[in-house]
Formats: sequence, C-alpha cells, structure tokens
Amino acid sequence: MSLFSEPGRVARTPDYRLTLMGQRISPQVGARLQRLRLTDRRGLEADQLDLTLEDHDGRLALPPRGAELHLAMGWRGQPLVDRGTYIVDEVEHSGAPDVLTIRARSADMRQGLPGKRTQSWDDITLGEIISTIAGRHDLEPKTGQHLQGIYLEHIDQTEESDLHFLTRLAERFDAIATVKAGRLLFIPEGTGLTAGGTEIPAIRLSRQVGDRHRYSITDRDAYTGVVAQWHDEAAAEPREVVAGSNDEPKRLRPTYATQDDALAAAQSEWQRLQRGGASFTLDLAEGRPELYPETPVIANGWKREIDATAWLITEIIHDLRDRALTSSVEMEVRGGAE
Repeated sequence: MSLFSEPGRVARTPDYRLTLMGQRISPQVGARLQRLRLTDRRGLEADQLDLTLEDHDGRLALPPRGAELHLAMGWRGQPLVDRGTYIVDEVEHSGAPDVLTIRARSADMRQGLPGKRTQSWDDITLGEIISTIAGRHDLEPKTGQHLQGIYLEHIDQTEESDLHFLTRLAERFDAIATVKAGRLLFIPEGTGLTAGGTEIPAIRLSRQVGDRHRYSITDRDAYTGVVAQWHDEAAAEPREVVAGSNDEPKRLRPTYATQDDALAAAQSEWQRLQRGGASFTLDLAEGRPELYPETPVIANGWKREIDATAWLITEIIHDLRDRALTSSVEMEVRGGAE
C-alpha cells in the first residue's frame, strides 16, 4: 500500500472515537482494535459498522444486542468526522487467539419501518405520501422539489410494509428513499442534489490519491429508449408511451393503469439505463471519512474517457486499522451527464 497521498507527503495517522451506550471506549479499545469497517450505502439498506477486537486476556465484556455505538473518525490532530449512531445486533466471540467481533447497523434503519398495512392512496401527491409515512414513524419528511408535487390518481399498498412501499415508489420515480439522522429522505437518484434541490459540491479525485482503480463500460446504446404500455379504458385497447427513442427500445412487461403511470415508469427505467453504462471503483490510499453516497466526483489523471465522465458515489467503505485509514469508493455516471 502506498504511504503517500501526494508525492512527497507522508501519510497521516488515523484517529477515531467510539462510545458504547454513552461511555467512551476508544482508549481501552485502541490497543485491541484489529479492524473497523464502515459501509455506507444509499437507499433503504442499513449502513453497517463492523468491529474486530483482540481479547487475548479475556477482559472484554460482550456488549448487549441493542446497545448504541457512536462513531467519529478521521485523522489525528484534526476534528473527527461524526459518522452517526449504530445499534449492535450481532456479537461473536471466537478463538484461539480470542477475538470479539461486533456488527452494528445504522440506528435509523435497524427497525426497517416495520408493520405491514393495507391502504389505498387516492388523489394525492408524492410529497403527501412521504409526509404521511414519515409521521407514522416519528421522522421528519424531506422530499426532493421536483418529486414533491407529482400527482398520483391511485396506488395501492396491500399487505406491504412502509419500507417495501417506499422502495417501490423509489424505483418507479427513479428516486432514493432513505432514513438519515431522524429524517425520511425521498430524493432524485443519481443527480447529486439534496432533498431541497441544492447541488452537492463535487470533490476532485486525482490518480495520485488512489491505490487501485477499475473502470468498466457496457454498450448503453443497446437500447435507444424504453417503451411502456398502458390500458386505455375509453378505447378498450392498450396504448404505448416512449422515453428516449423508439428505434430499438427496451419494453417493460407490466401494463400500467394510466398514461402518466406508464410514462413515469418508462422515464425512470430510461434514466437508470443511461446511468448504468459505466462504473468506476477507486481505492483511496488515504481515506476520506467525510465522503457520503450521492457526492459528485471529478476524476483527474486517468484515461480521457474516465476524466470526461461526471461521476457520482453510490457506496463507500471506510476501513480503519492500527496505522491506516483507507476508503473504497464505488461510482456510477451522474444522472443527465454523458
């Protein structure tokens, strides 16, 4: 592994702060930490914190499931980045040599918005649905500006949890549904925008900061558009709508109830196909704990095709060991970018 983030610059010393049920444990854990791994995902999949600790002397107590862990991480001599609260839900003790492994998931998503329900939503906006679901779970709703006013004549939630229903809505409208810091966010996917429509500042990543990279591209031109079918009750026959071009389109299987439903589905799928044409993975020799999914990235120093693409972080893994803090970044093409 490279010891330099830039030519001639020695790597910094990583630092972190862990609290368990409000009690700081970092000084006691420091000499025992084998690995701290934080996986930050977008969408309604819970972020995950994994800790591996040495227990050669048998003095480590097993934390109870449901205990709260709070993490901040960064570099010695600098303010640490607050990475939030996690709930312990898996504990394993193995040996010899004896090792304690703790797995915790983000506090916001551990319960997963439980409870199946049956409900018909009629004559309602998407923003009103998000606000209603947020209220059920004592969350603050934050809906993207261009999603807020989308009108739905009718949609059913049948024996379906709010988590599953939100996931279905997000897929339909090419959005991300997630819970962060007590807020239910429903924002455009792949655009690098906050719920309020503000553009997230892009970060620049040059080849000098990376250990390894992987770029791949598929033939996004295999489809020229997306066709969706809807049932016209007045004419008693199926009709079609197109997003993109109708030359060599992908055809969606479902038949939708209205023209608006069909068009929304076609547009969402077309946007996903456009973003899925290329991917870029980068392992950073010196970690960036301040990075989160949906952050736009400007690449510099690779092939022309890589540098010319507007990227967006979809997942990031922060890996902290005794003398190193690294980050692995997965990226896709930013929505609306070529």
